[in-house]
Amino acid sequence: MSPTTSKTAPDNLANFYLVLTILGIAVPYAALVPWVFDSGLAIALFIEQAMHNPISIFAWLDVVIAAICLLLFIIIDGAQHQIRYRYAAVVGTLTVGVSFGLPLYLYLKAKQHK
Repeated sequence: MSPTTSKTAPDNLANFYLVLTILGIAVPYAALVPWVFDSGLAIALFIEQAMHNPISIFAWLDVVIAAICLLLFIIIDGAQHQIRYRYAAVVGTLTVGVSFGLPLYLYLKAKQHK
């Protein structure tokens, strides 16, 4: 693979992370936005429906634990490697979720280290 004819592996990986970042916000919000249009910003109803059965509770607890782990990873790894804009991934994780925060952080790290 010649550097003049194709992208390097880090560039391809960064682009892959960028695509996952976009999907990580688009896919979850594609499910959330119709619910908000139907129900409004009814937080109590959201929590009630999210905790409706044991499978839902399992999924939420899994996501919460993954988000806590990811936040710690972003803060610690980001500080060790001096990743610029790492706190955008923290905000993304807290506002969208792991599906957005993780690929965003990996994108930022890949772009910085290419």
